Amino acid sequence: MLAVLTALVAIATTGPASGANEAARAPRAALVPAADREVRFTADGTTAYGTLHIPAHRAGRRLAAALLIPGSGPTDRNGDEPPGFTPHTLALFADVLGRDGVMTLRFDKYATGRTGMGGRATAPDMAAYTRQAVAAYDTLRARPEADPHALLVVGHSEGGLQALLVGRAARVRPAGLALIAPQDMRLLDMVRMQLADGLDRAVVAGQLTVWEAQLNKTGVARAIADFRAGRPVDTSGLLPSVSAVLRGMFGPVNAAFVRSDDAISPPKAARGVAAGTRVTVTCGTADTNVPCRTTPPLLGALTAAGATGTGLRVLPGVDHLLHRAGAPADARTLAPAARRALHDFVRPWRR
Repeated sequence: MLAVLTALVAIATTGPASGANEAARAPRAALVPAADREVRFTADGTTAYGTLHIPAHRAGRRLAAALLIPGSGPTDRNGDEPPGFTPHTLALFADVLGRDGVMTLRFDKYATGRTGMGGRATAPDMAAYTRQAVAAYDTLRARPEADPHALLVVGHSEGGLQALLVGRAARVRPAGLALIAPQDMRLLDMVRMQLADGLDRAVVAGQLTVWEAQLNKTGVARAIADFRAGRPVDTSGLLPSVSAVLRGMFGPVNAAFVRSDDAISPPKAARGVAAGTRVTVTCGTADTNVPCRTTPPLLGALTAAGATGTGLRVLPGVDHLLHRAGAPADARTLAPAARRALHDFVRPWRR
């Protein structure tokens, strides 16, 4: 064996220059610097606007490409509801992923940023938001820098549910889904849980009696049942803060959207994920919006669908905005555990 290796070395060192040596002397492709570019696309006749972040890369190189989808409410491309609520969640996602060589597109969904309402007087339904997100995904897919085999969707909160819907509706299915603190149950079941948990915390803090908390829990359950059944909703007798939440959701501006979102079961949507899709699901132990105890049905559905990847990532001491517990809502930073979860999700596609 040693003689054979010696002969091979002799041939390599005394023969003509190899192709490998020629390649070594060839100039490397120029480095394209990182850039943020404003993009626009159209869905249902409405122009939407977004930010494409392209990390530094060698010219001609194809990059993994991730669509970023925000959470509920008037949350813009950066994950903010300006001027009073600016955690910058999606902009921080773009920064973390960009460091791993992943290009991203984040956009102003309806009722936010430059996109606005698109001439609508009321909030669109869930299907319209899905069509808008699919149009954004197709815009990203069409970019010359995007690797068609490394298309990803990253959704936060309600955006996690939307990521499942985009993955099912897109003509070219994504290779990976990151569901970050995702909505994992029907909307009004989640609202009922969140309000009940808040009432329990108020009892522990001495702000309410057990009787007052139970009265409000019963009233919330009744209001949700009436809304689902198409009956008039009565929130009288409830705490003003609880009543305001329900009236805002069931009022004329948001009722159609709430009804369309509530009709969707996230575990059922998860069963439509293509087998082999790399999926990461996160939950923070300090998250009071989507607590870890609610994730098992979603995880079970993903397993049944044949999803692969890192599965559930429990983030110790992390809240719904991916902050360390106790950090202010507008702290423009992600907890280290959240950053690691994103890094691990894109590991197969990292530079």
